[in-house]
Amino acid sequence: MTQLAAPRKAAAGRNLPAAVTVGVLLLVAVAASLFIRKEAFAVFAVVAVGAAMWELAQALTRRSIHLPLVPLVVGSAGILVSAYVAGTEALFVAFLLTVGGAVVWRVLDGSGEAALRDASAATFAAAYLPFLGGFVMLMLAEPDGPARVALFILLGVACDTGGYVVGTLLGRHPLAPSVSPKKSWEGLVGSVVLTSVVGVVGIQTVFHGDPLVGALLGLGTVASATLGDLAESMIKRDLELKDMGSLLPGHGGVLDRLDSLLLTAPTVWLLLSVLQPAAG
Repeated sequence: MTQLAAPRKAAAGRNLPAAVTVGVLLLVAVAASLFIRKEAFAVFAVVAVGAAMWELAQALTRRSIHLPLVPLVVGSAGILVSAYVAGTEALFVAFLLTVGGAVVWRVLDGSGEAALRDASAATFAAAYLPFLGGFVMLMLAEPDGPARVALFILLGVACDTGGYVVGTLLGRHPLAPSVSPKKSWEGLVGSVVLTSVVGVVGIQTVFHGDPLVGALLGLGTVASATLGDLAESMIKRDLELKDMGSLLPGHGGVLDRLDSLLLTAPTVWLLLSVLQPAAG
């Protein structure tokens, strides 16, 4: 009996057909939610951050850390909605309320060293996921919010794609072998080139801005996305995990797709706010 061929995998270990299919579907869903109605993207973001929070909670149980999931998920929605509706100050206030609620919830469930450890982990989770994600909502709330968020996402995709393609084809020199052996300096160069091109084209085409702003967006995105990706790799290595979840075939978990975008969000928000402020 002829054995069925195994799913084709890329050199870097991904199931390439599944990864491409899921990636395209995600981009279509994001584009549809952004440009049909902004509120739909806000709902999309709340669901994505909630799923990532659930994945993080499941992963941390490997080290006997138990996140107070209910207040964190509810607080995540509150942080994102507050940022979208009321701006920067509301983002910080909602974050503080979420951390306070999570700590109280965990202390009421039991005190001692375990409670302190779980409460500290809850503070990290609230800062890592909904707080950083809140900067996407700040961009979305601008009059030209969909265009800003679309550029932010395209910059992240370009960084990932440029690094993946060039690293797979030409990668020879590891970037951080003890943290992420598959990342290479050649891949980093690919990320810089493609992300800068997307930044320049995006700024000129959509915002009619200075190409230098686009180049700065590209460099800032690569720096923050690489740090975010390496940070999550360190967490996974400590937890002895390959992926944070399996909700997205070919990509791993939701958090595996958000890791680089999370640190990139405040970077792009700040650069656009200062160098390309919204008109009207």
